Amino acid sequence: MAHILIIEDDLTFAGILRGFLEKKGHVVAAAHNVKEANTSLQKQQYDILLLDYRLPDGTGLDVLQNSTLQEHNAQVIMMTSFNDVRTAVNAMRMGAYDYITKPVNPDELLMILQEALQKNDKTVQPAPSGAEFVEGTSAAAQQIHDYIKLIAPTEMSVIIEGESGTGKEQAARKIHQLSKRSNGPFVAIDCGALSNELAASELFGHIKGAFTGALHNHKGQFEVARGGTLFLDEVGNLSYEIQVKLLRAIQERIVQPLGSNKQVQVDVRIITATNDDLLGSVKAGRFREDLYHRINEFSIKLPALKDRGQDMELFITHFIMQANKELDKHVTGIADDVRKLFYNYDWPGNLRELKNIVKRAVLLTNSATIGMDALPEEMVITVEQPVHPANDLKALQEMSEREMIIKTLKEVKYNKSKAAKLLNIDRTTLYYKISKYNIEA
Repeated sequence: MAHILIIEDDLTFAGILRGFLEKKGHVVAAAHNVKEANTSLQKQQYDILLLDYRLPDGTGLDVLQNSTLQEHNAQVIMMTSFNDVRTAVNAMRMGAYDYITKPVNPDELLMILQEALQKNDKTVQPAPSGAEFVEGTSAAAQQIHDYIKLIAPTEMSVIIEGESGTGKEQAARKIHQLSKRSNGPFVAIDCGALSNELAASELFGHIKGAFTGALHNHKGQFEVARGGTLFLDEVGNLSYEIQVKLLRAIQERIVQPLGSNKQVQVDVRIITATNDDLLGSVKAGRFREDLYHRINEFSIKLPALKDRGQDMELFITHFIMQANKELDKHVTGIADDVRKLFYNYDWPGNLRELKNIVKRAVLLTNSATIGMDALPEEMVITVEQPVHPANDLKALQEMSEREMIIKTLKEVKYNKSKAAKLLNIDRTTLYYKISKYNIEA
């Protein structure tokens, strides 16, 4: 049983979702805007937040940035339209656990909920034994692996650059596995999920009574990673104050827990990752130049999935095998039209998005081969419909109208009379627009 907060402005959808989850034995509350969500977070501890991106008084990102939420141990699952996948990926940089696209599939939702509940801590992730780094066979992939083999045996600090979802943490784990510290711990910290106060405690530790709520001594992750590797993901999100302390810890190999007058010696290798322009942040005064040079003794750039060419097949096969194992399924591959779609799609969420799409498709597939019907409808639309210029007002209006009609039809289970009434148009007009926009109804 989990305590779940649904943050969704569509009252009908929120009610359906709440009823479904309560039948599964969870304790569920609902908020319908950012203000209500923030009030609920102040009154109650939650295990899971199902957070809609578009809210009447803001966005789901406003809730993610709430300092009260950062004090919770809640996993955040973003609910968004397929067209907002880039925003969902950005939310994961800010600490969200995962995202799910609307319309929400019940089996997919339960799968993600179960995975989120098994995750004890959203900021610190010890390396799982089953973590794998898929090398790839493209020229770009071979260069990455050559760099990893070259740098791994050294003690040099490494910065891994690349878009969100390109596999930066997996590359860091591979460096650790090939290093002389492979028998030591690999500790990963998502700096994007840490507030200024929490970052100091997580990195350097604290003693009992150091601040309100510090009821016990807490060992910082520099100490936890002693003898191994400390991976700092989205390092550019750390505040300037924490950057100063981090530089000292790296240079002097000592940390001082909050509230303590004692210093602790630490021995870790630092690997960092970012999808920001850190050098630009240095020039803008947001990131310390001395820290930048200290963590950038060697850099590796990971390409976007759309630029990986022939590696796509390897990743698809790998993720199908993973999903089969986790879901006890026996899917062997994808249909030719699905393969064509995958190669034409731009994958804004990169490998993370591909993994999610494949896992969802495996879940929904009852045959040996993944077909088009197992893919999100919006993904198919994105590829098949031509991209209109951002300033083409008519095209944007038509796209928005089409999405609204599809959403309404699904809400009323394709009852066209009800749909026409909700859309405030007559049935004749609805039939015309269904034909015009080639909507399957």
